Amino acid sequence: MIRPPMARKLGRYLAPIALVAVIVATFLVVRAGLSRSHNGASSRRRNHSVATLHASRRKVFYVIQSGDSLSTISVKTGVSVPALEALNPSVDPNALQTGGRLRLRR
Repeated sequence: MIRPPMARKLGRYLAPIALVAVIVATFLVVRAGLSRSHNGASSRRRNHSVATLHASRRKVFYVIQSGDSLSTISVKTGVSVPALEALNPSVDPNALQTGGRLRLRR
């Protein structure tokens, strides 16, 4: 197959430009994906911990949800496990009941 001379010239210039465009686009997509997953997760954690810290300052009680333990409640509220145990001496940590209330602060 014989190509016209104009098509050969055009191909010589457009092929490298297309290759560079694909490389740049791939780089940008990968970079955006990595920064979103890395920074997004850490900022979500950071924002979540700040939100729970502020929420735990306002809340006096925590309503126990299914699957909660003192350690998970501690992480959610920002109150240490020994503090939870001291504030709730009548609560058995091994028998938390869904819907029950735990005191978070005095």
